This record gives sequence, C-alpha cells and structure tokens, in this order.
Amino acid sequence: MSLSLLPLPQAEVLLDPEFLPLPAAEALLAELTATIAWRQEPITLFGKPVLQPRLTAWYGDPAARYAYSGLALEPQPWTPALLRLREQVQAAAGSPFNSVLLNLYRTGQDSMGWHADNEPELGPAPVIASVSLGAARRFRFRPRHPQQLLHEPVSLLLPAGSLLLMRGSTQQHWLHAVPKTAVPTGPRLNLTFRLVTER
Repeated sequence: MSLSLLPLPQAEVLLDPEFLPLPAAEALLAELTATIAWRQEPITLFGKPVLQPRLTAWYGDPAARYAYSGLALEPQPWTPALLRLREQVQAAAGSPFNSVLLNLYRTGQDSMGWHADNEPELGPAPVIASVSLGAARRFRFRPRHPQQLLHEPVSLLLPAGSLLLMRGSTQQHWLHAVPKTAVPTGPRLNLTFRLVTER
C-alpha cells in the first residue's frame, strides 16, 4: 500500500497501515527489543520527577542532540537495522532524517501523554515519521487550541508494520498520545524518525 491522507483540518497526517510486511515487522521487533540500549528516564511533570511509563532509546548522527520534558539526549550510534529502516522511511516520506526516538510499551499500562513534537530543534514544521511494531495500540489526536478547532479527538489503531507521517502544520494545531489500555496486550515498539537541527 501507500500513504493516504487522513481528514484532520489544519494538519497533514498520512498513514500506510502495511508499510512493512508482517514477517519483516516481527523480525525487526525481536531484533530491536533484544539489542537496543533501553532506558527508563526520569522526566519532570508538574514540577515533580517521575519515571517515564515506557522504555526509551535515542539513536542518530553525532550532532543530533535532542531535549524534551527536562531530558537532554545524546544519540547512540546507528545500528545496521536502524540504518536499513531509516533508508526505507526516508524513501517513503521523501524527507531526510538524522535521528530516531524509540519507545517500547511493555504492556497496556505503558503509555505516552498528550504532547506535540514542537521542540525548537525540530523547526517550525517538522516531518515526523512513525513506524509501529508489535501489538496494535490506539494513537489519539486532539486539537491543541480547542477554541480555534471545532473538531472531536481522532483515534487510530496502528498495526504492526504501519507508517504514520505527520508534517506541515500538524504540530502547531494538534496534540497526540498513546493512552493506557485495560485490554491485555503484548509489547509495542514505536520508532519516530526526525530531523534535528543544531540549536
């Protein structure tokens, strides 16, 4: 399949639910889960340090330093598997990427809160390419400025091997999240490719 535009106003969000064949997605999940240098970082929420409710890792070019939620991330060097995936994602997105944030959701109780990928080092209209592996999870969008956007939150089910592309003014007008679920579910690994500029 190919990328299809989703009906979100003041945004450019595209989805390919079959970007990677399922056997390739399953093999990549097993390799990355076993070989990535996973960490559980403390972040600051409402002035208090808490552990992120998921495991994370940051890989990329040496200069691709990134900061969010009080964290300053130094990139690990690319692995062969991540480099191969980056080539595929760049070709599909038509955009270059110099870094990738990996999030491992171990169970349905691991989550990602509402946020926008709007850090200064990503620029005013970043291209974010997100590959999902493992168990399907709900990915939600809601308007960042409810008084300006008369639109209900949108929920997508992102299956293994899918590619979600966010670009244009998406981060200016929309927040996104991966909520917890009480439904028993296996691990999900998400990789978000980005182009980080020097600050």
